[in-house]
Amino acid sequence: MTRDASETADSTTGPMPVTGEAVPTAPRHASAALTGDPRRERALGGVYAFSAYLIWGFLPLYFLLLAPTGPWELVAWRIVLSLAFCVVLLAITRGWRRLGGIMQQRRLLALTALSGVLIYINWQVFILATLTGHVIETSLGYFINPIVTVLLGVVVLRERLRITQWVAIALAALAVGVIIIGYGEFPWIALTLAASFGLYGLVKNRIGPAVDAVSGLTLESLWLMPVASALLIVVGATAGLSMGANGGAHAVLLSLAGVVTATPLLFFAAGARRVPLTVIGLLQFLTPIMQFVIGAWVLHEPMTRERWIGFVLVWIALTVLTIDSLLSARRTRRAELA
Repeated sequence: MTRDASETADSTTGPMPVTGEAVPTAPRHASAALTGDPRRERALGGVYAFSAYLIWGFLPLYFLLLAPTGPWELVAWRIVLSLAFCVVLLAITRGWRRLGGIMQQRRLLALTALSGVLIYINWQVFILATLTGHVIETSLGYFINPIVTVLLGVVVLRERLRITQWVAIALAALAVGVIIIGYGEFPWIALTLAASFGLYGLVKNRIGPAVDAVSGLTLESLWLMPVASALLIVVGATAGLSMGANGGAHAVLLSLAGVVTATPLLFFAAGARRVPLTVIGLLQFLTPIMQFVIGAWVLHEPMTRERWIGFVLVWIALTVLTIDSLLSARRTRRAELA
């Protein structure tokens, strides 16, 4: 059954967190279910969402502080410590019964396993890129991500796009072509991040509100424990594990990987329940902007003319997509009030 894109306008700039965190899909009118002063709730939700994207924006600097921990060991510890942190949260919030109910549903288990695989790919590529001097390209991937989400809506969900949305997709494709031809290098990091997280968002959309944020990250981390164990065994047998071998300060920083993974997730979940998805869609650009600034002006990664042209084309595409989504959301609200 085909759905018109105007019926799902919020999804084009919906809650697509840009660092590969496990994020639930927010209900369209979730804020209405909250009690208290609506204005205060919206303001609080904006602070929560902004905090989540701010933390995600600083992640490259955090990962670089963990040197000499390599990318494979770092992802392994991130999985293990995320699971440990989630277990603590489940104990504090008494969420074991909720988790047990989810684990009795085979469909949800299969979907969380798939989302775990996709988020592992996203995490691994992101950290590999960060630790090898490709932070700018990671920002390109997360700039492209909303456009990939729209494209997946056409291919998988059979949605019909407006002309302006097709223009945005065409501009993004042109940007990738400019980078490939002019820069002489295929942007596999950017496209892998955009594709893996676009598919991850699609799977989370299929899961819906049936799985809460903490339970979702718990199950995804649990499914990935064999991968994490294998990585730690291989790294330990070859290069040696860095945990505990580089001083107390390094051990403390590395042990915070679970907290750093889960905290922005919980901030985002709290914010997404309180503010419209259009606000979330606008705030999501904060993270790739921060990553671009960190890569270009803090880490001094090269920005050739071809790269500038490609990024400018992507930014134009995002501007077109955002304006189109905002106008569509305004028309939808007017229709609901009529």
